[in-house]
Amino acid sequence: MSEAGGVHAGLAARHPEVRYLRDLLRDRATRLDGNQCVAEGPRVISAALDRGAMIEAVYVADGATRAFSNLLDRLADAGVRLELLREGVLEKIGTTRSPQPLLGLIDLPAPVAVSDLQTDGCILVLCGVSDPGNFGTLLRSAEAAGAQGVISCGGGVDPWNPKVVRASAGAIFGVPLVEDGDPLEVLEMLSSRGVRALGTIARGGEAPDALNLATGVALVLGNEAHGLPEEVADLLDGSVTIPMAGVSESLNVGVAGSILLFESARQRAAAV
Repeated sequence: MSEAGGVHAGLAARHPEVRYLRDLLRDRATRLDGNQCVAEGPRVISAALDRGAMIEAVYVADGATRAFSNLLDRLADAGVRLELLREGVLEKIGTTRSPQPLLGLIDLPAPVAVSDLQTDGCILVLCGVSDPGNFGTLLRSAEAAGAQGVISCGGGVDPWNPKVVRASAGAIFGVPLVEDGDPLEVLEMLSSRGVRALGTIARGGEAPDALNLATGVALVLGNEAHGLPEEVADLLDGSVTIPMAGVSESLNVGVAGSILLFESARQRAAAV
């Protein structure tokens, strides 16, 4: 039995594929072992499709085929397998307060190394950033600002956590992403390639417009609560502080990183 757009008969909550989706949404080890992640919602799935992500299958909530027929047609034309979920299944496996009507099963991109990144622009280094919303926001800003790539190191949130994927609005499938555990090795590799590493600090650093952020630079952001570890700070070539009015102590790491990424983009545009 099939529905409009090539969707096949509905899967129950105990179906092996549904159980796998649930595990992918909740368990980092499952994502690593399967080399796959889940994108929740039509917006993120459409963005992944636009960026050439390898979408293995999309699972459709009961009754959602008509509402998203255009997207489902695009997915079918791209050779994506479409599966209908029985009523109530999404409520049992989804991670959002209001379950998304579509779930995409997507292969993780091929691994990217620090040495693969271009150095004629700006690279974003996230050292221990732990909040999924911040990480996703920074991925989205990095892509929009034309950054050469994002490096995740020093622990922190799994970049393929479904909340990160959702917050990135699909940018995670478009911006080069390096997953490297040791921030000291990352900074040493960048330095060997002539890249200056600038740490972001709440006060005492230079103003963004006083620094060359246009090219050959890595912006290094630390953990939301603890900032950059001392051993990482010792390897930096300088620091940058965003001037603020009033009595605010600091900016959210997602906001601060986004401001600096777009200042870098502004400087590159001005140099043309």
